[in-house]
Amino acid sequence: MRYAARASAVLVVATIVACTDATKTPTTPATPQVARGTAFDTAVVASLDATDPSRMPLAGGATTVFDVTAEAFSHPAPNLSAAGLELHNEGDEGFEAVFTPGTAVANGGLGPVFDNVSCEACHGGDGRGRPPLPGEPFESLLFRASVQGRDAHGGPVGVPGFGGQLQLRATPGFVPEVAAAVTYAESISTFADGSTYSLRVPYYSISSPYASLPLDLRISPRTAPMVFGLGLLQAVPDYVLRGLADPYDEDFDGISGRLNIAWDEVQQRYAIGRFGWKAAVPTLRQQVAGAYNGDMGVTSSLFAAESCEEYRAGCERHDVEVSDATLAAVTFYTQTLGVPARRDVDDFIVRHGEALFAVAGCGSCHVPTLQTGYLDGVPEVSQQTIHPYTDLLVHDMGPALADHRPDFGASGREWRTAPLWGIGLVETVNGHTNFMHDGRARSLLEAILWHGGEAARARDAVRRMSAVQRAALIKFLQSL
Repeated sequence: MRYAARASAVLVVATIVACTDATKTPTTPATPQVARGTAFDTAVVASLDATDPSRMPLAGGATTVFDVTAEAFSHPAPNLSAAGLELHNEGDEGFEAVFTPGTAVANGGLGPVFDNVSCEACHGGDGRGRPPLPGEPFESLLFRASVQGRDAHGGPVGVPGFGGQLQLRATPGFVPEVAAAVTYAESISTFADGSTYSLRVPYYSISSPYASLPLDLRISPRTAPMVFGLGLLQAVPDYVLRGLADPYDEDFDGISGRLNIAWDEVQQRYAIGRFGWKAAVPTLRQQVAGAYNGDMGVTSSLFAAESCEEYRAGCERHDVEVSDATLAAVTFYTQTLGVPARRDVDDFIVRHGEALFAVAGCGSCHVPTLQTGYLDGVPEVSQQTIHPYTDLLVHDMGPALADHRPDFGASGREWRTAPLWGIGLVETVNGHTNFMHDGRARSLLEAILWHGGEAARARDAVRRMSAVQRAALIKFLQSL
């Protein structure tokens, strides 16, 4: 059963209890009614609990950093020990290392097929990727791929001849697996107040395959997510996530978040998935090794085969190309990046938007506050009160966002709740405001309006808001 903690706003006039952390009182289904008017809005703000820990600036607990520049996502956690900082910096070098073809030079081993040449190339400034602009190559958006069925561990089946990811680049002597393009159409709709908005609907095309693609090909375009705060998310205890899950909607609130149980390549067992757009990866070590292998064609002891090993000459098994020491250092780096502090917590408009966020029901999935447990080898992220605005569960987001590609327990309509911390600094760090799994949303408001499925009622509550209320909601999100 799903639980969340104390409601952050209790609004009698709207007869809504908006739950916003780890325990949730069963409620009957209700459609949020967002009232309008100065008196109501003042009451909404006044209803905020001033002692709610999510209103504190320390989004990452003791790992919080205070920087609003283009470097905001790239600071080491300030509570690192001297030894921890040294390992973090070593991992930073590995994260930025540019791989090249062959083995005769430093960082050799790129490809033979790949999508980019370094971790940093996709996660610029440790932040978010985006889809390409017209005429640009794909740099920080990749294509997961599979065919119908499940593999030996219940995961997606790779495409024969291509594997689980379609690589768009290749080293000399090879040709890329495919070419890709994206175009958009505008979909116009209307807010309750009569003003219009447009959503950008993406259409992806795959062409020039080096070999025939199967008719049951399933692709899932995905942009690179932000890197900071991941160690904190790994440190959230399993029992917390089980408590948040409500797969059968036993409290009748329309929210039925589920755990995605995936295969742990490190422990060789099933575990709760936390990472990736569908929460299909249980640990950061596996996530890092998988990115080396799938994105750069760089092998490790965890993934020792090239993605093209069974299909193309020149992809035969060979010595691993990244050492266990480097893999451990880069993993530690992703575990110990500082989390940017929340800003403007006492601004009236931000507080107004925060209360509206709760009233609309957004906090049912974007849970503001979590408590970490103990993460072996990373004391800096252990026993921290954090404010990531996620439950790390997968939710049905409706047909408009469906990729029709299951990934372990996540269906083709389900996506992990994306953390919201730092989201207001993406434009500063990465120079864009593209959101959702494939960057289709051009703004935070568009991202909200793309929500469907379990989030449809929250989305519709936002559509009923006045322009002033919508602006307050966005300013709150920009404060995170």
